[in-house]
Amino acid sequence: MAAHSYVIGIDEVGRGPLAGPVTLCACAVSAQTLARVFSHDMRGIKDSKKLTPAAREIFFAMAKRLRREKKINYAVSHVSASVIDRKGIAQAIAIAIARCLQKLNISPHHVHIFLDGSLRAPQKFTHQKTIIGGDQSVPIISLASVIAKVTRDRKMTRLAKQFPHYGLEVHKGYGTLVHRRAIQKYGLSALHRRTFCQKFLDK
Repeated sequence: MAAHSYVIGIDEVGRGPLAGPVTLCACAVSAQTLARVFSHDMRGIKDSKKLTPAAREIFFAMAKRLRREKKINYAVSHVSASVIDRKGIAQAIAIAIARCLQKLNISPHHVHIFLDGSLRAPQKFTHQKTIIGGDQSVPIISLASVIAKVTRDRKMTRLAKQFPHYGLEVHKGYGTLVHRRAIQKYGLSALHRRTFCQKFLDK
């Protein structure tokens, strides 16, 4: 690890919803300050799904402050429903990963990347490790999951004002009963993933 100047954690949110983008975050911390960031500023961070919305907002605010102080950096990418329909969810996630790493602009030779679940970085990033359940066990992946979750939730809440019939501000595009009934009543919007909704609509 000492040979790498930065450690990056990567996670996504929004793989399964019927509407809205898939959102990915790559969070970078200097290898020298990694231990301090997560034993002090980000102490107690865990998988976004296991935090309350209020706790996620607190960690997100902390992340923004640490970025202003140049103690961490992060990049977020949203890939739209239309791209997911055209290229598939796996390729959409790959596009988001590449975009985030490009935004961070860190040499592949100076970074060690940890990714959650089945995620993979581009091959030029030779020092990478995919960890099942990494969002629960690796704090820098947990932070990426929180940033991705808060950013996507806020985006869906904004989009709900443009598409008021679906209750997006509540379920954030996931396939709840309320959402499915709204689709049956109002049809699909420009935000909906047609490839995800087709089986549901065919029933």
